[in-house]
Amino acid sequence: MTWPACGTETAEPEPGPELLPRRGRDGSFSLYSVACDEGFHSAAGALREANEKFVVPAALERFVPGRELVVAEVAVGTGTNTAALLDAATTAGLGLDWWGLELDHRPLALALADAGFRAQWSAAVIGRLEGLSDGPRLWLGDARRRLPELLETLAGRCDLVLLDAFSPTRCPELWSREFLGQLVRLLRPEGRLLTYSSAAAVRRCLLELGLEVRAIRPPADEPERWSAGTAASFTPLAPHPALRPLEPFEREHLASRAGIAYRDPSGSATAAEILERRRREQERSAAPPGRLPRRPGRGGLGHSGGHR
Repeated sequence: MTWPACGTETAEPEPGPELLPRRGRDGSFSLYSVACDEGFHSAAGALREANEKFVVPAALERFVPGRELVVAEVAVGTGTNTAALLDAATTAGLGLDWWGLELDHRPLALALADAGFRAQWSAAVIGRLEGLSDGPRLWLGDARRRLPELLETLAGRCDLVLLDAFSPTRCPELWSREFLGQLVRLLRPEGRLLTYSSAAAVRRCLLELGLEVRAIRPPADEPERWSAGTAASFTPLAPHPALRPLEPFEREHLASRAGIAYRDPSGSATAAEILERRRREQERSAAPPGRLPRRPGRGGLGHSGGHR
């Protein structure tokens, strides 16, 4: 997660009203960021979202029990994705060599202080989260500055990379072509990047970086949604019930102005500067405007496109 100015590093932020507790329909703990005007999860709930967009598309069944997976997570937030993956990995007989990038320590602390959140997980998972919250594998600070350091340790080693920052229009710093270009260098050839975002600018960048891209299927009880996120890998993704190839209308959308990347060559631009640069590039572009049947936002917690 990035707070308060979505991608701007702050030193030891103090508690305040900027993060408001929320509950999803599944009863799971979540937060709403006043600064970013966006919720951390969809109205359906944090736990459901973690499983739908990260755990199930990770296809843990493809790994031999006993293996230790290397996982990098960008925007750890409340730790729900981490906990869900830890829980599923334990069930599958897998270990996790986990690393996380996060700006603000408070969301995880707030989750661990919530009785409902703790009740969702086994004592082992809670213990692991508590260890991560002040351990050497959770790297605090602006992810743009910390990612090059992480690459020194994990380049080409990650089985999974989870990208769950605030939405591109709120936090373009962590969806720029430059940031994505570094992020995918963490992956093993058969490693898998997973994100809730279905944005054309994100998918087109991943394709241009040489990855195969597939859509994450929405749940059957939400037939109006056409995508629940994106999975990408340098190696062709094996068929999986949670994944599907991009539809023709999605590929057409990538070629529209909506597919123009967010750019941050300096790695230090503000969100406003990145958004304005992209707006100017879209205005100059001869590509058609982007049109989709329905935007696959997370909906319901006051956000447009969602966070986690």
